[in-house]
Amino acid sequence: MMAGESVRISPALRQAPALAGSLADQVYQRLKDELFDFRLLPGDRFTEAELALRLGVSRTPVRLGLARLEREGFVVPSPRSGWQVRPFDFERFEALYDVRVVLELAAVERLCAREHMDESGMLGALTDVWLVPPAQRILDGRLVAELDEAFHCSLVAAAGNPEMALIHREVTEKIRIVRRLDFTKEFRVDATYEEHGAILRAVLARRAEAAGRMLRGHIEMSKAEVRKITLHMLYEARG
Repeated sequence: MMAGESVRISPALRQAPALAGSLADQVYQRLKDELFDFRLLPGDRFTEAELALRLGVSRTPVRLGLARLEREGFVVPSPRSGWQVRPFDFERFEALYDVRVVLELAAVERLCAREHMDESGMLGALTDVWLVPPAQRILDGRLVAELDEAFHCSLVAAAGNPEMALIHREVTEKIRIVRRLDFTKEFRVDATYEEHGAILRAVLARRAEAAGRMLRGHIEMSKAEVRKITLHMLYEARG
């Protein structure tokens, strides 16, 4: 190439990294959805080639998507067999629940100490969902699980500390499979409405101590369910 001569890159090559990135994002989201929907279970093994064939993409976006899931702690490389969904680690889940308790209690304390509480914003949206008559409650366990996450994330976000909210969202994702499994039990739906409603009323009334006490009990009850999880329960959820 002569000095000063510019390199010509074809449009196809110029778009390749962006396309690979886009496909990797899609693979990452698809696999994460399969984890949370119990289509991939803790301990399941697979290869990049198998995933690429099943998802209809090349191995490059599969490899990139898996690398991202590995960084987030959802999958681990498996010698001789490619990859494995991270097996259940009860101590890790309990540690994450402990972090969640600290963050949510701090958020509630900040909320109740505020001079002006925005009841028309996030808290108003929570009121519309959780402070409804029993006849208007949503019965779909999967949807209630999503709303449960939104309730706790909104409480933390409403406290006004974006870094706290970011850490809390990351913790929430890591324990999502446990929480969704919890909501396969019908009695948990009504219990969640009752508990969320009581916590929300206490927050709106600025009763920080009562709100914190109920919130801790609510989370500790969910944490206690972690130790009851068996592989059989996971296979039932997949079925």
